[in-house]
Amino acid sequence: MRGLTGRVVLVTGAASGIGRATAGRLLEEGARVALVDRDADRLAETARTFGTAGGAVGAYAGDVSDPAFVQHAVEGAARALGTVSGVVTAAGIFDPTDMTPIADADPHVFARVLAVNLTGTFLVVRAALPQLVRDGGAVVTIASTAGLRGHGFGAAYTASKGGVIAFTRLVAEQYGVQRVRANCVCPGFVATAMNRDVHDDPAFLARVRKATPLGRIGQAGELAGAICHLLSDDASYTTGQVIAVDGGATAR
Repeated sequence: MRGLTGRVVLVTGAASGIGRATAGRLLEEGARVALVDRDADRLAETARTFGTAGGAVGAYAGDVSDPAFVQHAVEGAARALGTVSGVVTAAGIFDPTDMTPIADADPHVFARVLAVNLTGTFLVVRAALPQLVRDGGAVVTIASTAGLRGHGFGAAYTASKGGVIAFTRLVAEQYGVQRVRANCVCPGFVATAMNRDVHDDPAFLARVRKATPLGRIGQAGELAGAICHLLSDDASYTTGQVIAVDGGATAR
C-alpha cells in the first residue's frame, strides 16, 4: 500500500483482536506503530513479538477513557517514533450484562461502555489532532454493524458504536480542510477474544453463517487489510465514509 512506509500510526486496543492484527499489518507495510492497550501484560508480549520481528514499536499501557493517559501515550509516541500521522481506534468493550431489554439496562454499564468505546475514541482523536494536522493524516475508527442497524440487543454497545460513526463524520467535515481524513470501519461478526465464548457454539455459528452472504465469520486480519488501506495513500480521496466489513450481512 502506498505511503505507509515510515508513517507513525497509533493503534488502540493493539494487544489483541483487530487492533493487534492491524498493528502487525502496518508493520509489514513499513509503518512505525505505537501500541496502546489497557492489558499491560498482553501489550508487553505483543511489543516483544513485533520488536523481535524487527518492527519499530512503542507500547503504552492504560485506559483510553482516561484523558491524562491518552495525552501521555500520544505525546510519548511522538517523542519515541516521530510525528503521529495515523490513528486507529480499535479499543472497545462489550459487557455481557448489556444483553438485556433497554428497560432493564444498568446505567452504570451503559456509562462504562460509552466511556471506553465512544469517549475513548474522542479522547484519542482529540489528543492526536495537533500532530495529524501538521502534514495531513488519517483516522480510522472502529465501530460495528450494530451502530448501523442495531442487533436487537446491547443498548450501551449499540449507542456507543452509533456515536463513533457520527463522530467520525464530524472529524472528516471539520478537519478535511487541514488534510486530515477520517473514515469508520464497521465489522460484522469477527472472531476475537471479546467474543470467544461463542466461537465453539455450533448453533450460534450456524445463525451467523445463515445471516452472512459469504457464509462464514470474519477474521481480524481481514479487517486489518481494510483499515490499512484507509490509512494509506491509496485512499487519499476517501474521507467521511462508513464502511461495513461484514461478509455482506448489512446488504440484506
